[in-house]
Amino acid sequence: MHRRRARAADTPGDDTASGAPPSPTAPLAAERTADRLHSAAIHLLRRLRREDARTGLSAPRLSALSVVVFGGPLTLGELANAEQVRPPTMTRLVSALEDEGLVTREPDASDGRLTRIRATARGRTLLMRGRARRVAALSAEVRALTEADRDVVERAVEILEGVIGRLR
Repeated sequence: MHRRRARAADTPGDDTASGAPPSPTAPLAAERTADRLHSAAIHLLRRLRREDARTGLSAPRLSALSVVVFGGPLTLGELANAEQVRPPTMTRLVSALEDEGLVTREPDASDGRLTRIRATARGRTLLMRGRARRVAALSAEVRALTEADRDVVERAVEILEGVIGRLR
């Protein structure tokens, strides 16, 4: 990925169109916006998680299954790293998912010492149904917005996807 070098005009608060000097309050405004965004994201996810109860899985199991469905097959270590937990914790989560028929363990094709975790058809179906319920709940709220507000949200999502990409 090519990254351009930051110039003085790229610093927060610079108004490159007008040539105005950086605003001394720009860092504070950015921090307030980041704080509000952080809080809004947490609240949004908590409210949408209400839909997850119908899956019958705990939040950690559902999260691990999601990583396997969208990123798998993965080794136990890769999955633990993605979920930011220790391998023994992930071993327990994977064992529970395996007992429920949602994932399987299979030998790695290129390294017989490794085992990969793969979602079963049942695991994929359960996860996609849960995702569909969350998206439907959020979609109902987005549809209730004015067209102008939906356009703003669409643009904000594009910007946030860029921010998320840079945070990786």
